[in-house]
Amino acid sequence: MGHLALKGIRKSYGDTAVVHGVDLEVNDGEFLVFVGPSGCGKSTMLRMIAGLESISEGELLIDGARANDLRPADRGAAMVFQSYALYPHMTVAENMGFSLRMAGVNKAERDAVVGRTAEVLRISHLLPRLPKALSGGERQRVAIGRAIVRKPKVFLFDEPLSNLDAALRVTMRIELSRLHKELGTTMIYVTHDQVEAMTMGDRIAVFNKGRVEQLGAPMDLYARPANEFVATFLGAPRINLVTRPGEGAPAGHQALWNAAAARMSAAAHKVGIRPEHLHLGPVQQGVVAEVMLAEHLGDASIIHLRVDGVDELLTAKVSALEGRVVAGQNVGVTFDVNGALAFSADGVLLT
Repeated sequence: MGHLALKGIRKSYGDTAVVHGVDLEVNDGEFLVFVGPSGCGKSTMLRMIAGLESISEGELLIDGARANDLRPADRGAAMVFQSYALYPHMTVAENMGFSLRMAGVNKAERDAVVGRTAEVLRISHLLPRLPKALSGGERQRVAIGRAIVRKPKVFLFDEPLSNLDAALRVTMRIELSRLHKELGTTMIYVTHDQVEAMTMGDRIAVFNKGRVEQLGAPMDLYARPANEFVATFLGAPRINLVTRPGEGAPAGHQALWNAAAARMSAAAHKVGIRPEHLHLGPVQQGVVAEVMLAEHLGDASIIHLRVDGVDELLTAKVSALEGRVVAGQNVGVTFDVNGALAFSADGVLLT
């Protein structure tokens, strides 16, 4: 079992509050991702669950039992850090079996558990090696294996892929998702990378300034973000936000608003349009925009556009064929208004 309940969790350092009353439940066997910018409280929350930070207020329940005052070793949680923290003088097998050795497990049983775990992680051939002979991805697998042998109720991952290169991060995302399905153990994963959050989590908790802005399935948050913060944090390239123009606004800004805000609530202060919902065509068939930069990615192109009177550039993600434009060229921009989002003056999504 690995059900967690966080009830009114707060954390303060002296007079400085960093987590402001978080309430959420983590289901048994769930892969939950804490995502948010640096300093938002997500890692502090993870460390409070692990017992590495004290809880200032509120209750942490693990399988229904209050865990606030339990020692880290007694909580049934295993943490995998950004740094691998492997003992350099120990082999992979010795590193993975170290916690079992300290718990008094005999060598035969240790070797059996380590061997089974290595098979799951596909690192059996690495067991005799020292950490210095391993790649970054291999070291991270060993660190994960060290956690698995403890058979925890919940795995806690604190940005474990940050030190890996881009290609290896993709591989490790796949491996961790496979591992979760195979083990069926509750996992809580902290990251600032919204791609990791969107691709790995059963649910995402979006943190901002010590609070959870929204909790839900990845595509639900992407399609119906609770507010501007969630809308802008999830999605790459980021969502385009068009502010309602004031009186006397340039014609370009007014035309952009009229096109983007079609079928929107009259109370809308801003309209959000995802880059994939923008389309380019001849000037006479849309809002006139100047191409400022065209980034050609092969299968798609990211086009940055300026509309007269609008402070921020628009970003369009289009097919490679549609993206055959050059800087300085004028194009017509149209919108898929069915995917548009309307926000109030205080940044809340309007239904």
